[in-house]
Amino acid sequence: MNRRTLLTGASVAALSGCKVLDDARGGTLGAVMASANSLTYRVHRALGGGHTLAPEYTQADIRQGMHPNGSTNPQTADYLALQGNAWADYRLEVGGMVGQTLSLSLADLRAMQAQTQITRHDCVEGWSCIAKWTGVRLGHVLAMATPQAGARFVVFHCFDAIERGLAGEVLYHESIDMVDATHPQTILAWGVNDEDLPVRNGAPLRVRVERQLGYKMAKYIRRIDLVADFTGLGRERGGYWPDKGYDWFAGI
Repeated sequence: MNRRTLLTGASVAALSGCKVLDDARGGTLGAVMASANSLTYRVHRALGGGHTLAPEYTQADIRQGMHPNGSTNPQTADYLALQGNAWADYRLEVGGMVGQTLSLSLADLRAMQAQTQITRHDCVEGWSCIAKWTGVRLGHVLAMATPQAGARFVVFHCFDAIERGLAGEVLYHESIDMVDATHPQTILAWGVNDEDLPVRNGAPLRVRVERQLGYKMAKYIRRIDLVADFTGLGRERGGYWPDKGYDWFAGI
């Protein structure tokens, strides 16, 4: 039994979806889990885990359409306007700690060298799904922006409003470190199973971080920022679900 299988099985048996994590945050169990997750991340990096590859599969292993996770139909005004124009006006903004800010259309991204990979998506709720993803390496896009010294994390800001708070809509956000951002299997995907990415799976653009759980793979991406830390970002834990008490690293 490898670590991926063990953790996925544990999600089903111990977590019962996400509710146990929701109940545990802030308590003794939450503190223990947070400590274990931090240790996992440090050990992973210390042992050179930044260079290992996630398993890849064959076309024959794709037995169903890609099951959607998280948001499936954003209703924010900006997103609906872009969708109504078939993404013609979409721009991916890349900024923060970079030497050159970028504003890339979907056509710009598609014109770059494409990469296709067949991988398994593992959800914290216990299900998994194999699909073929097509896109451009995130590392290639970041290199175009010339990251500055001190940039440690890549933050994805999304179009989908995950909830409404006192200050208005709370938009989804997530982050990874520069090691995962420049990993050869981390791509900005615009296609799945030889078709354009549908709305339910994150159109027009989502990230694939193949060695992490599904909630790390932000969909409906509108902007990418390179940062030194998470100061001023939500509860400063690096993502919407980490702000709720979930593991930030979520490695498998």
